[in-house]
Amino acid sequence: MQNTMARKEHRDLSSLLIFFTLYAVVGWLYEVFLEVVVYRWGFTNRGVLFGPYCPVYGFGALAFILLVYPLIRNKQYRDRLRWIPVVFLLCMLIATAIELGTSYALEAITGSWPWQTYADYKLNFQARIALSPSVRFGLGGVFFLYVLQPVFEKLAALLGDRRRMAAAVIAAVFAADIVYTLFFR
Repeated sequence: MQNTMARKEHRDLSSLLIFFTLYAVVGWLYEVFLEVVVYRWGFTNRGVLFGPYCPVYGFGALAFILLVYPLIRNKQYRDRLRWIPVVFLLCMLIATAIELGTSYALEAITGSWPWQTYADYKLNFQARIALSPSVRFGLGGVFFLYVLQPVFEKLAALLGDRRRMAAAVIAAVFAADIVYTLFFR
């Protein structure tokens, strides 16, 4: 019994690492899309690490999954729809708090943070957070939890027992990327 629980816990942690990575990549793609297509600034790697991922999106999505998704996960479709305003507000607040905290952490570690463009936004706080991106985070959270998360859960289930191996590979890639970024870039 205890061994089964330990295996289930590892599987859940493995799934969370896989979800983290998928959302970090989706966030990176979103940021690059905005930069290249919407704003026409040209391409730059929008992440703080070398790889094509923005870890802040992974952390935000994990916060959504752990704190907000239980509110809607096992509900009927109509009941889930009724929760959209609450999910939107919670995701907006959670993501904004994560972005604010991340800006301070990155400034302490690297001397700056990548989204200093918020200074040009009408409603901003120290150019670290702004109302417009916060609203987009709320909308993104609704999209993540109502559209992407059910798909990602099915993908993780398809991996079955290979989730642990996939998570180990992902962890090794992130570790190598962090070492490369901190010491060689």
